[in-house]
Amino acid sequence: MNKLKNELKRIDHKGYPAYKDLKGSYDFVKYTLNIEHVQGDPFASPSALSVRIKGKTADFPKNYYDVYHRRIALEDFILRKFSREVSKISFKAKGSGKSGMVSASQPGQEIMERSACHVDEKTGDVLFRFVVGFPARGRSIDAGELEKILFGLLPKAVESSGIFKLFADKEKLKDQIELVDDQRVLRELTKENNFAAFVADGSILPRESGVSEKPMKNAVLFKSPESMSVTFELPHKGKITGMGIKKGITLIVGGGYHGKSTLLQTLEKAVYSHIVGDGREYVVTDETGVKLRAEDGRSVANEDISLFIRNLPNGKDTEKFSTFDASGSTSQAANTIEALEAGSKLLLIDEDTSATNFMIRDELMERVISADDEPIVPFIKRAVPLYREKGVSTILVAGSCGAFFHVADTVIQMEKYVPKEITERAKKMAAEYPLKIKADDTKIKIDENRRVKLPKADDRTKIKVMGTDGFLYNKTNVDLRYLEQITDAEQMLAISKTLEYLIRKYGGKEISIKTLIDDVQNLIETKGVSALTSRGSVPNMSKPRRFEVAGCLNRFVK
Repeated sequence: MNKLKNELKRIDHKGYPAYKDLKGSYDFVKYTLNIEHVQGDPFASPSALSVRIKGKTADFPKNYYDVYHRRIALEDFILRKFSREVSKISFKAKGSGKSGMVSASQPGQEIMERSACHVDEKTGDVLFRFVVGFPARGRSIDAGELEKILFGLLPKAVESSGIFKLFADKEKLKDQIELVDDQRVLRELTKENNFAAFVADGSILPRESGVSEKPMKNAVLFKSPESMSVTFELPHKGKITGMGIKKGITLIVGGGYHGKSTLLQTLEKAVYSHIVGDGREYVVTDETGVKLRAEDGRSVANEDISLFIRNLPNGKDTEKFSTFDASGSTSQAANTIEALEAGSKLLLIDEDTSATNFMIRDELMERVISADDEPIVPFIKRAVPLYREKGVSTILVAGSCGAFFHVADTVIQMEKYVPKEITERAKKMAAEYPLKIKADDTKIKIDENRRVKLPKADDRTKIKVMGTDGFLYNKTNVDLRYLEQITDAEQMLAISKTLEYLIRKYGGKEISIKTLIDDVQNLIETKGVSALTSRGSVPNMSKPRRFEVAGCLNRFVK
């Protein structure tokens, strides 16, 4: 502590670059402060700092962090606490530019691994990463204001968040640990009982608004139809009842504004676990579930889309198809194949965001335009073989086309936000309108070893994240706005760092997409999401899924 105070006195009123002399570690008795990166001027991105509290001092119960899912829940909870505490002290110190700013990651509704907090599973050491705007007057150092932050304001935020005996929310923390235990068991039971998803009775599906993932107030609570109701026993909550969606082909129908898309959006986000009070705590979806849609204009590189697109009039090979400007149907075909290549066993599709000619082709159109003249094989012809041959389920929202009644295993009608199971009635009525789908003998083949070539690494790489829309990699715009399961800008940053890591390691080589995403997954699982960065630490990344990493690679390669 004295060492840092002496350094601050020495550099006070000097030019701002002298702050760089502070880089290093400092003992604060209860924790160690590490100044990892110092901003170049008061208007630049804030300086990166971290604090480490030894396990003996932090003293969180060992059973809160000795297994992965509990450790992530603990990290999530204490990070939220730390973030709230540092927000209280932000800009209490004054100055020019970003002087006095103190900020840490602010997680959303999901419980997920983040670089901003880490608890060592062996020692119990607690690490917080955060940023501070080093104070200045004009462009001169104001060491007194930085001393105010580091010695006067920060210690309480650190100690009240990272030391268990000073932790005010012990019961709420215990609730979160028990919740993730229950969520883990619920996922296992869902899988064991051949369900693609489960939605608990009493869940709150609608969100507060289009820009908020918080639960809507006074929303209609979810209630399973009796015919789909299933009860599980969880270790802490005990018995829980809800709607089990069997594997296979499930159709969600109903009038406009009755909750079809809301249910699907809930399922697509339920690949992640959610915090206490979210309303979706006991909604789980197969973790390999991928939301698919049309994506006009995306690039496709060397992809085998012949399962859906074949015999193009220009003679272009659809077994090794490339384009810089895919149509709606072609893009959805590529998105589907890429999800399957990455290992998805559940496809989530909304009619509203799909290419009609990719999904269906009615009898009249087949009469007018013969199948020989149509290169598109609609999804309705492939949905059943995908499940029977590859075990890939589909959950589809439809509001205007009844063709999928013929192939659906389960039909759910949403009426005033309440689900009803109408499979038998829908099948009976569909029989009055025979669907003449001409079967072919095509076997479902997915090339899990498709190879791509990443560009060679540059000496300097510049990345700029644009929220959940994508990022700039040097001068290349990587547009990921239609990967709808990306949760926030922190996950997008991790995806961009994933791309940088893979280019550094494999740039210039031809290698399979599967090898690339397996490499990333193994790195994160063994060393954590922070291992994606080559120089220093990044205090605001969250763990990406393999499917979004694959989505990034497939849109980036040319």
